[in-house]
Amino acid sequence: MSETTLTDDGRRRVLILTHTGRDEAREVALACFKALIAHSITVRMLADEVAELDLVAGGHEGLEVVDGSEAAGRGCELALVIGGDGTILRAVEVTHASGTPVLGVNLGHVGFLAEAEVEDVESTIDAIVARRYTAEERVTLDVRVFHGGDELFRTFALNEASVEKAARERMLEVVVEIDGRPLSRWGCDGVVCATPTGSTAYNFSAGGPIVWPGVEALLMVPISAHALFARPMVVAPTSVLAIEVMAGTAGTGVLWCDGRRAVDLPAGARIEVTRGDTPVRLVRLHEAPFTDRLVAKFGLPVEGWRGASERRRKGSA
Repeated sequence: MSETTLTDDGRRRVLILTHTGRDEAREVALACFKALIAHSITVRMLADEVAELDLVAGGHEGLEVVDGSEAAGRGCELALVIGGDGTILRAVEVTHASGTPVLGVNLGHVGFLAEAEVEDVESTIDAIVARRYTAEERVTLDVRVFHGGDELFRTFALNEASVEKAARERMLEVVVEIDGRPLSRWGCDGVVCATPTGSTAYNFSAGGPIVWPGVEALLMVPISAHALFARPMVVAPTSVLAIEVMAGTAGTGVLWCDGRRAVDLPAGARIEVTRGDTPVRLVRLHEAPFTDRLVAKFGLPVEGWRGASERRRKGSA
């Protein structure tokens, strides 16, 4: 069951974040807005999304217009996200500091981070109203960039932090380090550091392993590395992963976090990745095994499976 969060006026509050560039997403968001306020739940929205949805600020009882800095704070129960994984990752940026749970309704393609599909909107609203949901904590990454001993940049990631070459025609030369010891030097297109949650995202495309979300671990996967030892690695959640862009080489790099936040990496830059201090909370409506999610999202063939129940039935015959 969820923990109900009330503000001083005794009302529940839900933040709705929408991919307003899609007609279907706008329609679903408006339907969710109307359904929630009909149950006396205050709906928060960002000002620009209120305009995109043709709502009038102050013209709807139960609508609260907020900016990004306060959107998920002050008693917000959860963030309901209408869109694909990209929209959910944007919502994670908004909610990370407050720890507000994120519930995604998928209007994208695969939508691994989403809990519900668009056809499940009615039952999803019912679950929110009745508080029939739980929040599952997911491992995050803390990411820092140093150069000449100075910290240049700091951020977090839910899926991955990827160090990539900046110029298509030039290879990136890096030395990777784990737990304070050098592991190997690679000429490569990049290196992906991922969480179990992100193992089905860029990590998967780069040839890394799929890791069940309940496993606490960090992943490192080289991209097109020219080296004898260039295998995907799974390390302890307490490990410190570091990537150094070799000084004196022609290639420079860029750091991307969740494909949304980027910073240029000069030669000599050092990127350190550790388990994040603050997890992300994803809302779950069902107790379905992760295996079922993999089968559904990737359309995996399972015809002919009979399972343990069939073996037990035959054994008792």
